[in-house]
Amino acid sequence: MPKPIVRVTAVELVGPYSLALRFNDGASRRVDLLAELEGPIFEPLRDPAYFSRVVLDPVAGTVVWPNGADFAPEFLRGLPEEEIARPSKKSPNLAFQRPNRFAARR
Repeated sequence: MPKPIVRVTAVELVGPYSLALRFNDGASRRVDLLAELEGPIFEPLRDPAYFSRVVLDPVAGTVVWPNGADFAPEFLRGLPEEEIARPSKKSPNLAFQRPNRFAARR
């Protein structure tokens, strides 16, 4: 049985070079494409303002930019999930940490 053709069904810009993608198989991925922006067709995308002009091409089933740059949906589906830095609960700067009001008083 042949595999279904991979298609991007939704795209959202979530960072200077990051996209949140949804695929026709229900999978979602957040990917950072900065490392992939090599070569003449991708050079304009290194400008975050231009990168932000990404749109979904429903006919091709992938993301495209005004200059014709695009990525194969299979390639995008195969990229690793972008790691998102989550802020820690405590500030590394002790001056910004609140004292514990329940701590034993000396």
